[in-house]
Amino acid sequence: MADLKKLAEEIVGLTLLEAQELKTILKDEYGIEPAAGGAVMMAGPAGDAGAAAAEEQTEFDVILKAAGASKINVIKEVRAITGLGLKEAKELVEAGGKAVKEGVGKDEAEEIKGKLEAAGAEVELK
Repeated sequence: MADLKKLAEEIVGLTLLEAQELKTILKDEYGIEPAAGGAVMMAGPAGDAGAAAAEEQTEFDVILKAAGASKINVIKEVRAITGLGLKEAKELVEAGGKAVKEGVGKDEAEEIKGKLEAAGAEVELK
């Protein structure tokens, strides 16, 4: 049990870039992908409160609609948010209509949207 606790502490202590790299390794090498919704969808309140909570959206996708006039600033911001390399971030920005981040909470989605709009991008939350 001590080893599991140590592993859990190491996972919690990962930076965003390290967590993204761990996700990629688990997906590419072991075929493990997190289920959409996860445990949050399983454990909901009962009764009428459950129906109201089910209607409220808890996960958002941040969609980059257009880079705007200052594409370089948007590419820099996308790299900072996603941890992608320069080439991948540039392709994402130039493609337009692609998700920068998927399945994030409302606060994080609003923060990302604000950063991208400040850089000059046109962003949509879904």
